[in-house]
Amino acid sequence: MQQTESFKKRIDKALHNEQARINFRSGMSGLMTKRATQFNDDQELQNMRDHARAIRSYSLSHLPELLEQLEQKLVSNGIQVHWAENSKQANEIIYQILKKADAKTVVKGKSMVSEETGLNEYLEHKDIEILESDLGEFIIQLAKEMPSHIVMPAIHKNCKEVAELFKKHFPDLPYTENIEELTLMARNILRDKFVKADAGISGVNFAVAETGTLCLVENEGNGRMSTTTPNLHIAITGIEKVVARLSDVPPLFSILTKSALGQPITAYFNMISRPRPANEKDGPQHVHLVLLDNRRSQIRMDDELLDTLRCIRCGSCINHCPVYVQLGGHAYGTVYPGPIGSVLEPQRLGLDKIGALTSACTLCGACGEVCPVQIPLPKLINRLRAESVNSQRSEAQISGKGSLRKMLEANTWVLWKWIYANPGLYRVFRWAARRFRKLSPNRLGGWTQYRTAPVPAAKSLQQLAREEGFSNE
Repeated sequence: MQQTESFKKRIDKALHNEQARINFRSGMSGLMTKRATQFNDDQELQNMRDHARAIRSYSLSHLPELLEQLEQKLVSNGIQVHWAENSKQANEIIYQILKKADAKTVVKGKSMVSEETGLNEYLEHKDIEILESDLGEFIIQLAKEMPSHIVMPAIHKNCKEVAELFKKHFPDLPYTENIEELTLMARNILRDKFVKADAGISGVNFAVAETGTLCLVENEGNGRMSTTTPNLHIAITGIEKVVARLSDVPPLFSILTKSALGQPITAYFNMISRPRPANEKDGPQHVHLVLLDNRRSQIRMDDELLDTLRCIRCGSCINHCPVYVQLGGHAYGTVYPGPIGSVLEPQRLGLDKIGALTSACTLCGACGEVCPVQIPLPKLINRLRAESVNSQRSEAQISGKGSLRKMLEANTWVLWKWIYANPGLYRVFRWAARRFRKLSPNRLGGWTQYRTAPVPAAKSLQQLAREEGFSNE
């Protein structure tokens, strides 16, 4: 995604968008309440989290072997597998598949990885019509916006805003702000596209190495339509989505749906293992899977940062983040917002480009407490903050290490450490600070933008204690 504005400007714009903040607060509060109703037994929840973490950790520790096994199983099932090192390669692979099939129209199920690669824009430049079939994605496609949430891409819009959008793009349809009627309108528009589309594109929630099965989790049925109605189905996913066994899927599926939307289960769970056989009447004749790296291999090489890849994209950390609730997803300027975005995106795109995202965190710990696979998000955010200002800290393969280091700030902390390590110097500093307290600066960078700069007290704590009759002797 192009960074057309600075992070500070996006933050300022978000904080002045009162309606969007109301929409986010309402949406996040509802999701947190629903999630809480699904996990009313703390011990059961902890057991589920332990199990989910173990499954994801095993998958990552055995990632190379599992990916090889997955490819072998998929190929033996009749699914063609493609490997992409970066976004450009992934988009080109998909375009060449579509070009070979002479596909001009595409319906697309929800896929954050395709957002990551900028697939829609790429294909549009190649004169291929691509239509988002998920209702939220369909809405933001009409609005020409990025998703503001990884599960609910249009949560920043209310019914009135969606109604106005439909009125602009479909003037022949009756105006309504009723949710059910708007959904029915979108369904009628999309159904015709499903039937006529030359190809369907989808994401993947879990890729099972044992059986060569692609699993898709959804609520609307659009994913099923995108993967079964057209003759050509192309799936795209990150390499970390692989799991070892089919038995690994139910525990992850269960905690995913409960964490994401507060549902006991989603309406649809799709399992794709092969193209349509000759004796069946529906399903695609050709199925392709694009496995995207996009620096995931580098992330995995770090013993601490590899925890980032455990993410199952439930969005629970985002829902519980007080910073996200105030800013919304667009302020981050990245595909993945919130705590997981603040950890994943700087590793993917470079600390020099978006390392400032790590500052969008109060370190309250809520994200780590609710993560279903126990990613220590606050710890990882702190680690990336350190990497951004100290290029000598580790051997981590992170682009832009040390790029946010400010020499004045760094030298100030060195001086502070030196003064506090020497009692004599500290006493001199303390005396000077009190004596010349009126010369204290009233601006201390961004910290004082919303705060009053502290002024040294006229008397030390020791002086006050002595005046009250206490003595340290």
